[in-house]
Amino acid sequence: MSSTRSRRGRTLAAGALSAAMLSTGTAGAVAATGTPTPKPSITRTGMPSMKPSRTPTAMGSITVSANRKAVKVGNTVVFTGRVKGVKAGSTLVLQHLHNGKWTTLRTTAAVNKNGTYTIKRTFTKKGTEQVRVATKSGTFQSSPVTVQVS
Repeated sequence: MSSTRSRRGRTLAAGALSAAMLSTGTAGAVAATGTPTPKPSITRTGMPSMKPSRTPTAMGSITVSANRKAVKVGNTVVFTGRVKGVKAGSTLVLQHLHNGKWTTLRTTAAVNKNGTYTIKRTFTKKGTEQVRVATKSGTFQSSPVTVQVS
């Protein structure tokens, strides 16, 4: 029985001594720096971000269709479509592919309250025209449509 008391006593003494040493070390660290040392945090590097990317296609879009795919010089083509993520009243422009670059034509329209638009264009030169509709700022563009002018 005395050996059990003696073990308990030693265990209790060891625990008290350990606690005293730990608290003295922390108090010494606080006294030396004036602020407690920060606890290490877990950081992960190289982990993929879970935030969705904010690309223009994710924020808005423009569709376009032409009432005619082939016209004679001097005839009018009506382009209609819908927008998403573009405010009503915003200006849309018609662009055509010229020498490998999209060039803005002098044909514009405003977005209606319901998100639709109508653009009319009369073509004056023969050939194949690739056109698209874009916001005036160029943030959003539709897929191109082709019109054959003869």
